[in-house]
Amino acid sequence: MKHSLIYLLVLFFSSYTFAQKVFSVEYENQADVKVFVVKYKNQADLNVYKVKYDNQTGDNEGKWFFTDYVNQAKKKIYFVKYENQATLKIYFVEYANQAGWNKNEKKHLMY
Repeated sequence: MKHSLIYLLVLFFSSYTFAQKVFSVEYENQADVKVFVVKYKNQADLNVYKVKYDNQTGDNEGKWFFTDYVNQAKKKIYFVKYENQATLKIYFVEYANQAGWNKNEKKHLMY
């Protein structure tokens, strides 16, 4: 009983730890989320900060770590050419404290 409880807790918290590890796929049909990078911060659903290390990701707060391999990522994303093709619009910010959601109704896309 004790071991199964510990296993469930580790499994639960690991899903939050890996929530913002992403892999950019080559083809649209491989993606979980289609992403468009907007020109201005106020146009974005999510402001994204690219972190250098995977342990710097957070709880779906816009800090993304781009993995080298698809099996390391929680979400597979595809960058579309046109805004109307996207399910999520992002803006890359310069500082970690600028990362976060502008539109909470799209938050479920990255869980």
